[in-house]
Amino acid sequence: MELYQLRSFVAVAEMRHLTRAAEKLHISQPALSAQIRALEDTFSVALFERTPAGMVLTAAGRRLLPLAEKVLSAAQAMRNEARAIKGEIGGIVRVGTVSDPDFIRVAPFMSATVRRYPLVEIEFHHVVTGEAFEMVRDGGLDASFYYGELAHSDVASVTLREVIFRVVVPSGWKDRLVKGSFEELAAQPWVIPPPISAHNEMIRGLFKRHGLKPSRVVEADHEAVISSLAISGVGVALMREEKALERARTGEIMLWGDVRLPTQLRFIYAKEREEDPIIRAMVNLVREVWSPGPTP
Repeated sequence: MELYQLRSFVAVAEMRHLTRAAEKLHISQPALSAQIRALEDTFSVALFERTPAGMVLTAAGRRLLPLAEKVLSAAQAMRNEARAIKGEIGGIVRVGTVSDPDFIRVAPFMSATVRRYPLVEIEFHHVVTGEAFEMVRDGGLDASFYYGELAHSDVASVTLREVIFRVVVPSGWKDRLVKGSFEELAAQPWVIPPPISAHNEMIRGLFKRHGLKPSRVVEADHEAVISSLAISGVGVALMREEKALERARTGEIMLWGDVRLPTQLRFIYAKEREEDPIIRAMVNLVREVWSPGPTP
């Protein structure tokens, strides 16, 4: 078993297609297929099922994938430590994003990274909060931005700021919400992220307190998409307060009541990598970018 074989395994699992995975790894498709077959021979199990829709992980593949990601993460940490011994910090860092790039200050973060650590390459991956936690814990991401509380011994965090979300409705729906009741609100179509997201948890919690749940749901996994769908009249949604107030002033949406749902924006990473030089560097950069500084 070689590290390059594990990288191929992880890439195919991520891309779900041999051609796209080969392009990502900059190797030929036959070479990639050979690496997967060699790894399956080593483990004596099939890792993928080849279907018309692409490469699908088998039960064995699903169990082995998190371990492969941890091995690759440990190997990267060893390389990072060796560079740190020589006074260098470098390597690829996979960072999850859960919100708009401007809001989580991706550009200042990248500028600071390039300036301070020119050997570091950042890969950004958009995920929802639940995915961010699982991937950081299991080694699929090195770090991630994250919404919500965090109480888990395997994952550490830096709290960046409190974020308030407001309930917003399409601007043309005034006649549909005349009572201002939660029953009336629950009866409207909602644009909601997947169940493992912080937004979904906030919405479900809001209605649970009143013994209700949204009756109709359109699922979307990106804040910008959710906002666009709310503005275009698809359904009710949550929007960050500063954006909601701005959109309400321009008449694009309406605020529903005075409900304010608070949560925390965090930067999370695996506790076991707390002393990894590259993780320490990323944490220091995030702190530098976020404090001191004005609230976006």
